[in-house]
Amino acid sequence: MIEYIEGKLMEKTPTSAVIDCGGVAYMILVSLNTYAQLPQEGNHTRLYTHLQIKEDAHVLFGFSNKAERQLFRQLITISGVGALTAQMMLSSMSVSELTACIVAGNAGALQSIKGIGAKTAQRIVIELKDKLSKSDIVFEDNTVSTGNTIKIEAIAALTSLGFKKEAVEKVINKLLAETTEDMTVEELIKKGLKLL
Repeated sequence: MIEYIEGKLMEKTPTSAVIDCGGVAYMILVSLNTYAQLPQEGNHTRLYTHLQIKEDAHVLFGFSNKAERQLFRQLITISGVGALTAQMMLSSMSVSELTACIVAGNAGALQSIKGIGAKTAQRIVIELKDKLSKSDIVFEDNTVSTGNTIKIEAIAALTSLGFKKEAVEKVINKLLAETTEDMTVEELIKKGLKLL
């Protein structure tokens, strides 16, 4: 098992990061929460990892802290929740928000996340409520301004999650037109996920 990867951040998108570690570059899938914690490209960073081994691929998932990885690993133990669905959940809500929803038994909030149906939401609450209420998962939400590329990055992130580009552009344009306050790319993507 690879505990973490530390090195120079070569590239980052809202769904992935490339880290050069001693001349070998690793492509790591990340949630929006982790993306928000990443430094500027060219800087040193560390991501805690989870390696998923499938017949046709080895996929690395990266997390800015151990709490997010711990919640990810608990989510993927639930029948019907795969690694990509867990990553989508961690992109839609912060670790603290997601933990609070599960502990409070708020299955309705979980159903607002793409790919989570009523049965899966109930299963997550039933199987993780007690575990999470006894755990010490804490996560500080930080927002990072991404300048003028917010719209482009939000569209790229949502299309990479499987949504059609035309639908994504329509939703993002609507959100940007309706709001007067500055939004981070993470906030824009989270709002977009709720409308798609």
